[in-house]
Amino acid sequence: MEKIIFFSLVLPIFGFVLYLGINAIMKGVSAKNANKENDDSGKNEIENSSEVNKNLSKELDKLNNLLKEGVLTQEEFEKAKKKLLD
Repeated sequence: MEKIIFFSLVLPIFGFVLYLGINAIMKGVSAKNANKENDDSGKNEIENSSEVNKNLSKELDKLNNLLKEGVLTQEEFEKAKKKLLD
């Protein structure tokens, strides 16, 4: 009789604790996946910004070379540089 009462109390409690544990694990996994997706998009933005910086420096080098060769005046160089940087 005592065993029946014990198991009738312990089994539902054990089931509820198991349910809470599984639920917490599932929420953690879904949050981790969401963070991973956000991190991936952040990496893409960083890669894109570094590509933009590389292109910008290439363009500035081209302008500087044109200035040194005498193709551009100092005023034209400043206008083009300002246009690139804005």
